[in-house]
Amino acid sequence: MAAPAQQAQPTKSAHPVNTAKPTTADDVQVASTVQNLTIGKALNAGLRAAMEADDKVIVMGEDVGKLGGVFRITDGLQKDFGEHRVLDTPLAESGIIGTAVGLAVRGFRPVCEIQFEGFIFPGFDQISSQLAKLHYRTQGAIKVPVVIRVPFGGGIGAVEHHSESPESLFAHIPGLKVVSCSNPVDAYWMIQQAIQCDDPVLLFEPKKLYHSGALKAPVDPSAKPDPLFASRTVRQGTAATLVAYGPSVQVCLAAAEAAAEDGTSLEVIDLRTLSPLDLDPVFESVRRTGRLIAVSEASSESSLTSEIAARVQQECFYSLEAPVLRVTGFDTPYPPAKLEEHFLPDLDRVLHAVDRALDW
Repeated sequence: MAAPAQQAQPTKSAHPVNTAKPTTADDVQVASTVQNLTIGKALNAGLRAAMEADDKVIVMGEDVGKLGGVFRITDGLQKDFGEHRVLDTPLAESGIIGTAVGLAVRGFRPVCEIQFEGFIFPGFDQISSQLAKLHYRTQGAIKVPVVIRVPFGGGIGAVEHHSESPESLFAHIPGLKVVSCSNPVDAYWMIQQAIQCDDPVLLFEPKKLYHSGALKAPVDPSAKPDPLFASRTVRQGTAATLVAYGPSVQVCLAAAEAAAEDGTSLEVIDLRTLSPLDLDPVFESVRRTGRLIAVSEASSESSLTSEIAARVQQECFYSLEAPVLRVTGFDTPYPPAKLEEHFLPDLDRVLHAVDRALDW
């Protein structure tokens, strides 16, 4: 199954984060009007709505104030809500997260921005030893409603520490909730639902899709959102099931479109929640299609795709017509920018996996 010819893409900038247009009142109006938003603008609108609804919501992180964040996700928030609610912090992730834990204990709902996923590791001890455990350590007496926003994944032509996918590490830690958005509607609602959750939540955001005009979608603040910790079938199909999250969802949808041209019907499931996993829709789908391909930019060893494969094998063994296949990043550190196109799962690799599953 061959991928369709691709149009030439514009040259990638090493610093694409500076190309985003500033957020204006015309872009984001927290009201009951439907707006056409990118993922980045939807996150901004969701943060704005949460801050309007609850004055205990505080945004904090490196350059989130006057600059509006390196990806401009918090653009305009400090101007509208003040420096006491949108805090520029030192370049110290451990300090950011540790301060957020203290604020949460005192009744606030802090939202931390980690500039790039590779910068989160100095704060790993605060996340794993304090944030994830404090509620249990106190036998439920203390709640820690902290949200950590993590731009993740490749595709922006950046250097190391700026393009990684460490979500499996955090999904493995009991006490944390981990979710990922793939479209503007989910971005708008998931950030608000994460803020309202009394548990600590890490929201992994696909940075290469932040400002994609192709993904603009109408966001209705009066609509009823899907539950935060639920996966969703985004395309119906019969021949095989593709499951993905974050940036890989768009790759799978493109693969399903290409396969349809050859008469092959693929089902696509957006996982959305990484911990806890909601795999019931995946099980139901695999029992119908008999085949599963799990797709992620993260390395394959000890990953979320590994867990999905194990659980599907356990629950759907007698329905499988082929082994569960995985299309992932390689088990190497993230490569230099000029090599990332060979590292990331793409249309051809997904379609090749589909062919393997169908030919089994």
